[in-house]
Amino acid sequence: MAHQALYRVYRPAAFSDVLGQEQVTKPLEEAAKSKKIGHAYLFAGSRGLGKTSVARIFAEAIGCKENDLYEIDAASNNSVEDIRALTEGVYTLPFRSPYKVYILDEAHMLSKSAWNAFLKTLEEPPAHAVFILATTELEKVPDTVQSRCQVFEFKKPTRAVLAKMTSVVAKKEGYALASDAAELIAILGDGSYRDALSVLQKVFAGAEGKALSREAVEAATGAPRREHVHALIAALARGERGKALAAIEQAAKADVDMRIFLELVLEALRATLLIRYAPELRASLADELGADEFSALEKFATSTPLSAGKEDPSTKLGAGGITHAAMLAFLTAAERIRYAPIPALPLELAVLELFADEKQK
Repeated sequence: MAHQALYRVYRPAAFSDVLGQEQVTKPLEEAAKSKKIGHAYLFAGSRGLGKTSVARIFAEAIGCKENDLYEIDAASNNSVEDIRALTEGVYTLPFRSPYKVYILDEAHMLSKSAWNAFLKTLEEPPAHAVFILATTELEKVPDTVQSRCQVFEFKKPTRAVLAKMTSVVAKKEGYALASDAAELIAILGDGSYRDALSVLQKVFAGAEGKALSREAVEAATGAPRREHVHALIAALARGERGKALAAIEQAAKADVDMRIFLELVLEALRATLLIRYAPELRASLADELGADEFSALEKFATSTPLSAGKEDPSTKLGAGGITHAAMLAFLTAAERIRYAPIPALPLELAVLELFADEKQK
């Protein structure tokens, strides 16, 4: 028997289960309690944020039973005929509930003629009908529709929220997930609860024991290895241009996602700069990073570039090693990497920019 996907097992069943979306859940919960129910809601946000889950929770909170709840996938039911069939059924009374609730997922996929057919019903629905439209592309929903709905925008969870969620789920499943492993899963989850849980399930499938390290996550997911990230940071800290470029090449040869590699590099650069310039944050950073990672980055924070006889360190790196210029250079790389024909190229340009002779400019 196949195991159920984690994101289905741990799908929130009550408003209190929903993480990081208080700006949505609190008003909806209050509306349900006070019985001030609107006729149309529009939930907007990127994938895997819980839009349809919250729609189901709200439907239950206002007393909608299962046989009066209708979920429609607008991606495959987007024609004018589909919407006409829906609107014809709206006017029949609910079976056992005060409301009939229609959840229209991926609503932006409706055709123009379907929107036109739907608009009349949305303007003057029967008192027992509640529409909840969910979309990942709010800008594609016509303004005439948005103006007739209560619009709620779902926010991407912070990395800390995703890391905490994966740790809690891992514990419930009988695993001990290291803090830096949870951080990496949060990065790979890319701001999606569902995707983070899918990554965690992949890690479970490849795990040899119940203790899950960052290395176990790297092995199961093919994520960039920490050694590749450290090799680049070390080269920057010591002012070694050639080794910095070589580190990027090694990461590219390992066939990793260079965007994720760049994100991990930015994380390491940020932590290195904070360790160096904000000693009051050292304790919290040590907890956040873990002892091994903190120790490694602490060494990079205090490194001094090699002499000009061995390498020609740029003044942008400074006499004390990595400075904010490195962070700025790689942030620029992050802006470019999405459109780069060669994924490693923006990182290589960042290194060359850091080591450029400013006198030539």
